[in-house]
Amino acid sequence: MKILTIDIGNSNICIGCVNNHKVEFVERMQSDRKKTDLEFAVLVKMVLELHNVDISSLHGAIISSVVPPLTDIIRQAVMKLTGISSMIVGPGMKTGINVLPQGVGADLVVGAVAAIQFYSAPAIIIDMGTATTVTVINKNKDFIGGAIYPGVAIALQSLESGTAQLPHIQLKQPKKVINMDTISSMQSGVIYGNAGAMDALIERMMDELGYSVTIIATGGLAPLIVPHCKYDIVIDDELLLKGLDTLFYKNYKSE
Repeated sequence: MKILTIDIGNSNICIGCVNNHKVEFVERMQSDRKKTDLEFAVLVKMVLELHNVDISSLHGAIISSVVPPLTDIIRQAVMKLTGISSMIVGPGMKTGINVLPQGVGADLVVGAVAAIQFYSAPAIIIDMGTATTVTVINKNKDFIGGAIYPGVAIALQSLESGTAQLPHIQLKQPKKVINMDTISSMQSGVIYGNAGAMDALIERMMDELGYSVTIIATGGLAPLIVPHCKYDIVIDDELLLKGLDTLFYKNYKSE
């Protein structure tokens, strides 16, 4: 079956199409809370047409969201466009994993499901969105918690807007860590600083666990930061869509 998978984040909406468990494409659009369901329906239609996906070929849809005001708008957009009633990731959904903390975001559950399904436990999942979340799955495949710190883009925006003399910059890798100009120094601090923070959290988490783990990273900025980390980290831009696909089939028969 071919299903539409949508993950709604604070900054971006990640949309994709999964056909027989294979991700056909991954695209991102802005999480604009001012848009109507009709406007989002038009955007989704354009994305599907761009990737030559016939709407009539879709058999289902599933949505995860950390932006409650957008959840129903996107659900209505999908219904308006496809006639399909979307599954919503949330309480009561079969996940196949034991989530120990309370109030865990839907995106973290989806990432954990995908990590266990496609990689191995124990695992650390890093999702680099508006916030950078670091989630831990222990060797018993339990979701035991994690850490959250400011995302790369929001940290840079805070640096630019909260200082009088620092300019707006393009986020790219500088040639070296120690720099003599302001722009390269900011790029160095943001990129290598985030890589160092990630390394430190991974090291401390593995010390607490007492064993090594598989480490997976996802999110639009992961390819910019992860290559500068000390640890062997797999970058998987399709992780959340794979997790949504897995959850869809775990719950499909009960629909």
